[in-house]
Amino acid sequence: MTNWSWEYNPSEEHVAAGLPLGVIAEVERLATELAALGGDAMKVGRPVDREGGLREFDILGGRGFISFLAVPRHRCIYICNVTWYG
Repeated sequence: MTNWSWEYNPSEEHVAAGLPLGVIAEVERLATELAALGGDAMKVGRPVDREGGLREFDILGGRGFISFLAVPRHRCIYICNVTWYG
């Protein structure tokens, strides 16, 4: 277990506004899991050919995805965008 945390960036209202509650719950569950990975979260999702930068990870069987940043100096996962196809 790491001492990393996660946050919405810039805010929950901006990133999660209008999403179904089940989608928000899944995003927050995945964010907690990514924070548990700590620095290894920089290798999760797309793009697969390099580490770091803005990453994408499918949610709910490919019905959407999250975009996130893993920032080691802040020890934080920032959820930047949620795309939901519904």
